[in-house]
Amino acid sequence: MTDVSSAGHGPERGGGDDRGKGSVGGHGSGTGDGSRSSSDDGRGSGAGGGSRTGDARVGGWTRLVTARPRLSLLVALLLTALAVVAGSGVADRLGSGGWQDPTAESTYATKALEREFPASQPNLLLLVDSGSASVDDPSIAAEANRLAARLAGERGVTGVGSYWQSGSPALKAKDGYEALVTARLTGDEKTAGETLDRLASSYRGAHGPVEVKLGGPVAVQHEMQTTIREDLTRAELIALPVTLVLLVMVFGSAIAALLPLVVGIIAILGTNAVLRGLTEFTDVSVFAMNLTTALGLGLAIDYALFIVRRFREELAAGAEPLTAVGTTLRTAGRTVLFSSLTVAVSLAAMLLFPQYFLRSFAYAGIAVVLLAAAAALILLPAALVLLGDRVNSLDLRRMFRRGKPAATGGGAAWGRMASLVMRRAPIFAVATTVGLVILGLPFLGVKFGTADDRQLPSGAESHVVQQHIRDGFPGNPGGSLEVLAEGQATETQYARYKDRIAALPEVLRVDGPLVKGDSAYFTVLPKGEAVGDGAQRLVGALRATHAPFGTSVTGTAAVLVDSKHAIADRLPWAAAFIAIVTLLLVFLLTGSVLIPIQAVLLNALSLTAMFGAVVWVFQDGHLSGLLGFTSPGSIETTLPVLMFCVAFGLSMDYGVFLLSRIKEEYDHTGDHREAVRFGLQRTGGLITAAAVILAVVMVAIGTSRVTNTKMLGLGIALAVLMDAMVVRSLLVPAVMRLTGRATWWAPGPLRRFHDRFGLSEGEEAPAADAREASEEGDQGRDQDRDQDQDQDKGRDRDKAEARG
Repeated sequence: MTDVSSAGHGPERGGGDDRGKGSVGGHGSGTGDGSRSSSDDGRGSGAGGGSRTGDARVGGWTRLVTARPRLSLLVALLLTALAVVAGSGVADRLGSGGWQDPTAESTYATKALEREFPASQPNLLLLVDSGSASVDDPSIAAEANRLAARLAGERGVTGVGSYWQSGSPALKAKDGYEALVTARLTGDEKTAGETLDRLASSYRGAHGPVEVKLGGPVAVQHEMQTTIREDLTRAELIALPVTLVLLVMVFGSAIAALLPLVVGIIAILGTNAVLRGLTEFTDVSVFAMNLTTALGLGLAIDYALFIVRRFREELAAGAEPLTAVGTTLRTAGRTVLFSSLTVAVSLAAMLLFPQYFLRSFAYAGIAVVLLAAAAALILLPAALVLLGDRVNSLDLRRMFRRGKPAATGGGAAWGRMASLVMRRAPIFAVATTVGLVILGLPFLGVKFGTADDRQLPSGAESHVVQQHIRDGFPGNPGGSLEVLAEGQATETQYARYKDRIAALPEVLRVDGPLVKGDSAYFTVLPKGEAVGDGAQRLVGALRATHAPFGTSVTGTAAVLVDSKHAIADRLPWAAAFIAIVTLLLVFLLTGSVLIPIQAVLLNALSLTAMFGAVVWVFQDGHLSGLLGFTSPGSIETTLPVLMFCVAFGLSMDYGVFLLSRIKEEYDHTGDHREAVRFGLQRTGGLITAAAVILAVVMVAIGTSRVTNTKMLGLGIALAVLMDAMVVRSLLVPAVMRLTGRATWWAPGPLRRFHDRFGLSEGEEAPAADAREASEEGDQGRDQDRDQDQDQDKGRDRDKAEARG
């Protein structure tokens, strides 16, 4: 683990004897890494350049959050307790669906069929296994009919049917030993789930000569919801202690290590209360709780890590706790603010999509990001003022060390690596870019599908039932398409329309119509997979088929087609929203036109490995045995959008940490190359440590038995590590070296806009003066070089004339 404890036992770079001179860890020398001391650059910088020695000014925000630190912490404790109460039972109120577009044709048809023809939309299936006897045996049929009649009399159940009532071959297994009883549980997801809970024990298991298993959409959703809750608890039990150990390795001090965990727990509990409140007004997906835990811990640790580290540097420089907090908030605090805004912007883009599955992640993500930032910027300073030097207490690493404490610098290696990368910038830029593109190539073969029972473990009851139906029943009855016909029509018109449907090349069989008043519906079984390419083409063909009445098509393939269309329609707007707002925020931070463009492009490039791995592993099934999942052969349509928004936001999180330090150094010196080297030196260990800790949290989420959650956790863990260890360490310094001083260019109007409205980490530095002085020095050197060249040319002419 990279050590970023930074001044926990003394100044980072030979500053122990220079405190009276104002030298601290930020720019002091003494490690032999080529960095300057404060006396060399003439600015006595505070740890990292954010403050000046002896500068005891405390800003208004610092006074506000530290005026009554004990009272602030007491209020926080009370609010957290209220959040625990308000957020209790939130998981029971969350849904497990949300992949459909609520405005789509398929959604309209589904609701109309549920209302008019509940038997057409069964969501509960009873798989009746007759053992060694045929399902047509009289004793088997009698027991099955008794079960169906009993089920039809249950409260909350409608539309009960069975093979023994209808004789439909689609409800009988090919081997003749299994058949289905179908029903619809009424109400929304929560109501249907409660009905299933009430009925399951009475119908599951042995009934005379038959064995019954429960399946169908409502059973899949209910089992998925239960599994996610159990997995989330296990993930938290894994992530919290491992994270604490890693934080102790990073900080050394157990006290300092506990602070980020406290911030994370507050953010998680607060977000649960927010989600509980949102369930009163809108649908929220149960999957969002996984993001709440991951981002709550991950970002809180990032923000607290950054703030506590800077505070310890200031203490090591000899600052009083209140002054150290003030400097920390003016420097690291501003970076945290910008970082939280960029992450929130990326997550907010999901609000543009109609599916509540995606919108739920926006609700949870924005809430947890803002709560994590608020806790880090309000509660953490109060705690640091009270702790003071005791933030370094309980150094648990001493038991593993011999002799004197180890040096805590650790930045020299990052500085040397940055220098190496910039010396070979073209090679590193090309090699890294090509490598990332190659890793992303599998995504070109992505196939989109819908979430189904294969998200669950292979032994889950509802998965077993659905797999039996897929493998053993003709025509995949769970994959049928329903065509709703509305308007007055004659039997002849219905018959002609049915013939047109039957003539379509992708149709296996057409059943119906079942007529009720001015409405009717047809059941169409497609050839091949329920959501395969053929079934999706059939949806378009059905919608294009002429009818003398109004028609609308629903079914699994129709939902997929509509979902893909909704995402494709909103995706450009979401991408433009993320890009434009991110460009604006990074410009406000840096004042550069080129850096925001670089940030957006390089962040997007950092995600290629994640998308390539998602297809190679979860779609194509590589490593499925090792990771314990069943590959459905496709990727759920909304998952790439979700993963992009989350991973892009986290990449920007680390990007802001790095760019803010580079900008701070450039403002002080005007030396572009040194600013890049120094920025990576000061943040490389911090970003790596934060990325590893966040990856641990995401991997803990990735241990889920639900495939989508596993994909989300492992995919984002990979993206975070690639971004921190490849893009931030290699590609960013290489590209910034290639763009040179032009990196900081902005036209006059934008420069003046930034001077007035922009924010950056650190005090107001003489940026313009430093740059102008550097530019004047460069111009002077250029003039001297030109004069020397003119003199050389003159001497050459004189020699030529002499020879002539």
